[in-house]
Amino acid sequence: MPATAQNSLGGPAASAENKVKAGICGILLGAFGIHKFVLGYNQAGVIMLCITVLSCGYLGVFPAILGLIEGIIYLTKSDQDFVNTYVVAKKEWL
Repeated sequence: MPATAQNSLGGPAASAENKVKAGICGILLGAFGIHKFVLGYNQAGVIMLCITVLSCGYLGVFPAILGLIEGIIYLTKSDQDFVNTYVVAKKEWL
């Protein structure tokens, strides 16, 4: 089993293998920021989760729309573009 890259907080780094998981989580669970945790972007995930939970879901529509858009972007990028954008450039938001 090959070693996986780790981000600065010890979580899994974004890779082409996480593209589908992050895309589906973004579409289905975008309001909770789960797709950010899948990619290892813990701070962004906590921000999205806090917006949804602390507002009792009222403001959750904004992270949900963002998650839907990001999920579609993740799934439509080629593996190389995904790695270049989210692993090399470490782009956390759209």
